Amino acid sequence: MTDRFIEVSLDKRGVSCTAKLLDDRAPLTCAAIWDALPLGGDVYHAKYARNEIYALVPPFAPEEPPLENPTVTPIPGDLCYFTFSDTQLGTASYGYESAAKHRGRATVVDLALFYERNNLLINGDAGWVPGIVWGAVVEGLDRMADACQDLWRAGALGETLAFRRA
Repeated sequence: MTDRFIEVSLDKRGVSCTAKLLDDRAPLTCAAIWDALPLGGDVYHAKYARNEIYALVPPFAPEEPPLENPTVTPIPGDLCYFTFSDTQLGTASYGYESAAKHRGRATVVDLALFYERNNLLINGDAGWVPGIVWGAVVEGLDRMADACQDLWRAGALGETLAFRRA
């Protein structure tokens, strides 16, 4: 199979990076994502995992992918896929506003980009939260990391995280 690439962007900030899909390690997840592109939504910065930004999107796969190529310690440039129920994300401690677009969905898909080291996917409410590593940034991570730090300090309101075919 020919390598496939996507663009990951913070649209308001005008910053993007290029990632390679890891078809050899997460073929079912990569196929589902590729077929559903473009994807994206309001961006959030992680509270628990540290150096992560993510968008919560409606489920798009005909069947949720199995936990292929899992990790609880993502590295800089990893793109990860998580599935949650609405009730898992419903507690006030997560900080989602009552009008958040994912509210009321039985299943919520989290598409995440990790931009720096020392991440640990553990949650005080749920314990370990393994994710599927389905892509790796191959170009532009430095610019994206700077924008992610700005997002952390300046705020995420009005910003979107988008995934498109490159």
